[in-house]
Amino acid sequence: MKAMLLSLLLLGAAPPGAAPSSLPPEALGAPPLVDASPTAWACTIDTLRAGKECVFEAELPPSGAPDASVESANIKLLQDASRALCSEAISHARDGVADPKLVSVCERKYTTVVGRCGLEGQSPVVDAKGRFSPSARACYRALSSVLQEVQLMATVASSCCECSARSQCPGNGEACYADVSRQQAGPGALACLDERCRDACSMMLPPSASIPRPSPSRDSQDTGSAAL
Repeated sequence: MKAMLLSLLLLGAAPPGAAPSSLPPEALGAPPLVDASPTAWACTIDTLRAGKECVFEAELPPSGAPDASVESANIKLLQDASRALCSEAISHARDGVADPKLVSVCERKYTTVVGRCGLEGQSPVVDAKGRFSPSARACYRALSSVLQEVQLMATVASSCCECSARSQCPGNGEACYADVSRQQAGPGALACLDERCRDACSMMLPPSASIPRPSPSRDSQDTGSAAL
């Protein structure tokens, strides 16, 4: 018994270097293994699509001299992703229902932002594992803002603006999506939407009694008097 206690004390007092020189990978004392694959927090096209918070952890060589081919490749990469990202964002916001006109609006907005994402050709916008470069922070956030804005338009304005186009109300097209989602439609457009698209626009329209009505034109007044 005394011999066993003595051996345990000696083991406990052994210096750290006395551990076996070769340990299996699964042992607690083994050197840590590096996993270079993207973590769940890495900023990628998937996190951009989902609107998730993320970390810019791309592994890229130091920035070099401007290279036109690198800049073109950065822009093309994001342009190629634009239609899928726009279509998915709008379809998701509308429970699977498409809106081709709003997709076109999204793509135009996306293209404007992507034109500023070339990083002057000094580094790739993403690394080999698809992780956004730390130098692409502003680009990533601008792209995310476009998708969030378009998702809002799809949620609150798509059905209303589709009806507006069919009913030939004032302020159609891209202006309708922006104005309706921000509740900034003009009196003429509001009156038309209230009369012809109340069901589709009910989320964004004020009570009918509070909507200003345009005054009848001089010609319509004269025509009305003649008809009496």
